Amino acid sequence: MTAADAQLPIASVTDDRVETVRHQGKVLCILVRSRPAPLQTEFYTPNDYNLQMGNVVYPAGGVIPRHSHRPVTRTVTGTSEVLVVQQGRMLIDLYDDDRNLVTTREMTVGDAVALVSGGHGFRLLEDTVLLEVKQGPYSGVQEKDRF
Repeated sequence: MTAADAQLPIASVTDDRVETVRHQGKVLCILVRSRPAPLQTEFYTPNDYNLQMGNVVYPAGGVIPRHSHRPVTRTVTGTSEVLVVQQGRMLIDLYDDDRNLVTTREMTVGDAVALVSGGHGFRLLEDTVLLEVKQGPYSGVQEKDRF
């Protein structure tokens, strides 16, 4: 972390859709709103993050050539996750590494969040369905530190 990073605000909005929430120079999450839809492919996470999140835009009639992914050995520390609200509405509470509440954001249908560091909790305002993506294999509830 550079001295300039330490001066970053809690949130920065790169456009009407993307908000990066920071605290003391660390990215807590990247929140991507579902609307308006992007006009071109854009990734929101840096290449060195444990998970990559972005929108990939294709024209009607386009083709994604068939492919497979080569085996690549990666070393991952921690667990990042991406959540997409498929139904409902909720509040996401974001915490720093010392378990202090930093900020709260509302998420609605189609919104996605990459949870990068710190802690988080959710308050469900409606019946909610989340699509969750994170590294596996799942090691059980002992991988979570509840507070």
